[in-house]
Amino acid sequence: MAQQKKPLITNIFTADPSAHVFNDKIYIYPSHDIPHNGEDNDNGDEYQMEDYHVFSMDDVDAEVVDHGQVLHQDDVPWVSEQMWAPDVVYKNDTYYLVFPARDKEGIFRLGIATSANPEGPFTPDESYIPGSFSIDPCSFIDDDGQVYIYFGGLWGGQLEKYVDGRFVPEATEPQAAEPAVTPKCALMSQDMHSFACSPKDIQVVTADGTPLLAGDEDKRYFEDPWVHKHNGKYYFSYSTGTTHYIVYAISDSPFGPFVYQGRVLEPVLGWTTHHSIVEYHGKSYLFYHDCELSNGINHRRNVKFCELNYNPDGSIQTIIP
Repeated sequence: MAQQKKPLITNIFTADPSAHVFNDKIYIYPSHDIPHNGEDNDNGDEYQMEDYHVFSMDDVDAEVVDHGQVLHQDDVPWVSEQMWAPDVVYKNDTYYLVFPARDKEGIFRLGIATSANPEGPFTPDESYIPGSFSIDPCSFIDDDGQVYIYFGGLWGGQLEKYVDGRFVPEATEPQAAEPAVTPKCALMSQDMHSFACSPKDIQVVTADGTPLLAGDEDKRYFEDPWVHKHNGKYYFSYSTGTTHYIVYAISDSPFGPFVYQGRVLEPVLGWTTHHSIVEYHGKSYLFYHDCELSNGINHRRNVKFCELNYNPDGSIQTIIP
């Protein structure tokens, strides 16, 4: 069992950490929780994030460096509010920040901002990625250099409101006995500013190939997709939301279907749970958040990390915080 760390960043509230290794350093791209006294609700109105900071570590035991604000919503022409969980991928000698935010009509979209350096600052595109929607982008680059964007979040993230590719404001989640809402994945164009194909459904299935049902809240997808590769297999991990687990599924293809395997992380303090998995110097690490610094206030979170271990058969050892 991996031993959890204390809060990694304490100068500001941070959440949703996307961790990557660039130039032999660990870089962390989190969202930035801004303290306020508004109410918590299922629409996520309490998460009033306005900007992004980048953090780096020279090693797992090194001090964390805050590189400061690298992008603010006022710098992005199409954004109205709520710049939520981002990610970064390196391609074309450029660092691409992929981030969600509400457009001027209040609909979540995914945007791109670029930098020549992993610590930013980042310059945003004038508009969002055409055809993008919902939240929580994970940018996975495969061994052949192709970049896939996985995304989607229920409730405040609006994923269940997309029916046949259209935004339907009155749409709701399926009934408990119906197949669960699926996260999405799109292959990125070579220039990284548009989708090369329409987003595809990512199916998470049982061992016999049956899609998970909406009522199976211990296993079905809610938000927070992350994809990494281990021993040639694609690992798709995500949050179950309402039951507060990080779970994972495995496939031979980046488009799935992914076969459900089990839990990565048991529930933490706070309602949300959001993670990333990175390999560094021969070991794997889980980055995640909880609400220790704020004693459980849901929109005042802090990033943590701990070692993640595999069993000989490739299964992940469950972490209990």
